[in-house]
Formats: sequence, structure tokens, C-alpha cells
Amino acid sequence: METTTAIRRLTALAQETRLAIYRLLVPAGEEGLSAGVIAERLGVSPATLSFHLKELERAGLLQARREGRSICYAADYDGMRDLLSFLAEDCCHGRPELCAPLSILAAGEKRQ
Repeated sequence: METTTAIRRLTALAQETRLAIYRLLVPAGEEGLSAGVIAERLGVSPATLSFHLKELERAGLLQARREGRSICYAADYDGMRDLLSFLAEDCCHGRPELCAPLSILAAGEKRQ
């Protein structure tokens, strides 16, 4: 990944509403959620939501698909995986436990 792409993705997430959108979409899986459902759950106006969704999509963190008259959005897991790999590229220094899969680390934190 190029540094400019990483900066674009980090910048997109460095805003409260966009981070909330992304965090809402991660557990929704590949099916995602419609823009209307996202707006309702986050209490965001449709115009504001549209702006933030476009920013996340441009950054490569969301995928959009049309379903009838609605647009559904889903987290782009490959985009986030690439970003996390870029950030941890030089991690570990011979200690692989430091670079355990993030899902394993996150599950351990939730249990504590």
C-alpha cells in the first residue's frame, strides 16, 4: 500500500461520524446496511450521512451496492486489512505473538 492511500484511509476514520459508521458496518457483515438504517441508528441526517459515506467509500473502506431504490453499504474488509497490514508491516522483530491476528487480540480484550 502506498503511504498516500494509508493517509487517506486514516484521515477518513479520524472523524467521529465516519468512525461510528465504519464501526456500525463491521458487525453487519458483507450484507451491510441501507443508508436509511445507518442514518436512523446513528441519528444523522441523510445529507450529512451521504457526505460521510462518500468519504469512506473514496478512501476504500466501504463498498456500496444498489438494492432496488436503496443503497446498501458494507465495510470493505480488504481495505481495512490492507491498512492494518501497512501499519504493522515492520512489527514483531522475531516475536510473532506481538503480531497475532487482530481478531484474536480483540476477542481477548472483550473478555477481560
